[in-house]
This record gives sequence, structure tokens and C-alpha cells, in this order.
Amino acid sequence: MRCVRSLMFVPFLVLAACSGQDAAKETASQPAQASAAQQPETLDQIIKQAKAEGVVNSLGMPDTWANWKETWEDLSKEYGLKHQDTDMSSAQEIAKFLAEKDNATADIGDVGAPFGPIAVDKGVTLPYKTSTWDQIPDWAKDKDGHWVIAYTGTIAFIVDKQKVKQTPTSWADLKKSAYKVTIGDVATANQAVNGVLAANYALGGDEKDLAPALNYFADLAKQKRLSMADPSVANLEKGEIEVAVVWDFNGLNYRDQIDHNRFDVVIPSDGSVISGYTTIINKFGKHPNSAKLAREFILSDKGQQNLARGYARPIRIDHVQIPADAQKKLLPQEQYKNAHPVKNASVWEASAKALPAMWQQKVLINQ
Repeated sequence: MRCVRSLMFVPFLVLAACSGQDAAKETASQPAQASAAQQPETLDQIIKQAKAEGVVNSLGMPDTWANWKETWEDLSKEYGLKHQDTDMSSAQEIAKFLAEKDNATADIGDVGAPFGPIAVDKGVTLPYKTSTWDQIPDWAKDKDGHWVIAYTGTIAFIVDKQKVKQTPTSWADLKKSAYKVTIGDVATANQAVNGVLAANYALGGDEKDLAPALNYFADLAKQKRLSMADPSVANLEKGEIEVAVVWDFNGLNYRDQIDHNRFDVVIPSDGSVISGYTTIINKFGKHPNSAKLAREFILSDKGQQNLARGYARPIRIDHVQIPADAQKKLLPQEQYKNAHPVKNASVWEASAKALPAMWQQKVLINQ
């Protein structure tokens, strides 16, 4: 299911390696593909060539996630592009690009932010900068156009008001309360791992030193207020969760699936972590111009509005008029003032790998 994919780095990522035969194929075909697909083009030329290709095939961009359905329908209506998606994880997408090469079945994919640089390192991406490039924050794009985040996710609290009298709006509030906190399994769930990082930011820590957050959750464990249960829609609906740590788009979606009035979703005001999903265009894809046009549309005003209707916070939210129906699905912008992206990705990768063992030694021992 696309909804369980991570927004942050998955430890111990393993991708399929190139065989000698595949490498030989790439050597023979790559220059021709690169020269054909990477020539400077106007948007009008891309549109013309995309219409001639007539197809765009994606990975990890199903109708039911982030309202991709409306985007694919718009691309079909406006440009005549037929579409098919195969849903898979970020690591699987990159591995598929790499394994298929000249036999590519996909043109574009949507992967967690840290997988963008990994895809570049694997040599499977085709760069393309959209016409809205200058409106995208530097942290959310590759300087050469190999990847660009289209929408973000930020760690939030989802609160069951049937069980909680006063909604905590910060990690400090949560600590002072008597409510049980559900974070999920830090050993396996990247939502939980990034919940720890969000708390660490709020407590003055960084990607390297996770001691502030570990001490915080150890104290909750000593008070018997920490749960590693899955903060799923099913457990929320059954009333088994008081306060859970989740991505904002998950929390907002869960809230509306169950009962909009029963749950509060808030970004902790004293600190959180923000990440996102990035498109990667397959260097070996059969329909490169259709993929470029798809990225162009996704980053356009209409494409960003489509994402907002799917609870995904548009990366260009400061430059796009969000319609009232979509705005109702999002949190106010002011809640995000103390949320920020990972500053040192390589350090965080190492810390994320070490976190499960540290969690066991410093937190779970107090359960």
C-alpha cells in the first residue's frame, strides 16, 4: 500500500545491482537517449512531443494517494495522455528503473525525499526543471533538476477529543499532560523514527545527538504513558489511542475518514520535522516528454491544488491559491513555523540506523 511508504530514509536500503549485460546495454544506448531527451526545449515543444508519445506510465502514484487520480485525468483531458501506474515502495521504484533500463515500462516515479539523491547516484534520472523552478525552496530540489519535491509531510499529533479534554499543541504540553502517547514501532516504522527526530528538534537536539528525545520518551515510558502500537485508522476508530504521532497528511486523512469533529490534528508548536515526496523521471523511459510534462503539471497551480485535495501539502503553497474545498483539508500555514527539513542527511541516515538499538536500551527498558 502506498500509504505506508516512508517520507524519510529507510535504513539498510538495498537496490539491485547492474549485471554486466545490463551495463553493456546502457553504454550502447545511453548517449542516444541522453542527447534526445536532454536537449534544451521550450514547454511548447515538450507538449507537442508529449502529445505525440501519448502515454505516461508511473510508479508509486496511484489514484488513491495524494489525489493523483485528478492529475492523471487532467493530463488525459488536456493533452491526451493515457496513464497506468504500478504502486510500489521508493526503493522498489529505483530498483525497477535500474533493472529494466532499455526495457523500461515506467517513465516517472514518486519517491521519498532522501531517495531522490539515491536515484541520481544510481544513474537512473533524467533532469528537468519546471517553469516554476524558482518558486521551489532550495532544500526541496536538486540543483540540476534530477529530482524535485512536489508535496510535503510534517510530523503532527492526532488527538481523540473523546478521550482528551485539552488538546496538547506542543511536545512540552504533551509531556506535562497525563495522556498516553502512541508513536508506533521505532524499529520498523519510519513515521515513528521521524517522530523521534521531531521531538528532538523541539528539545534543542539535532540529527546527530538524539539524547534529548530519548530521555523524553524514556520519561513517558517510566510513567507508563508510551505505546508502540500502530497509530492506524483502525486503532483510532476503535478508541484505542489518545494522542498519536503521525505525518500530518495521515492524521488529516484519518480524521476525515472517521469523524472530522472527533479528532484534532496539530503540528507541535515547539518543533517538528518536514520532508516530502519527489518525482524522478526515468532516464531510460520510453516517453520522456510525457514524463517532463507530468512533472510540469504537478508543479503547476492546478497540479498543486490537486495534491492539496488529497491532504498533501503543496511545495508551492506560498505561491498558489488553494481553493476553499482543498484548504479545509489542510492545516493553517502558521502551524508550520517551527517545522524544518533535515539539515544534514548523511548524519541523520547514520542516526536513524542506530536509533532502534538506542531506543531499546534507553526507552523500552523503562516500560
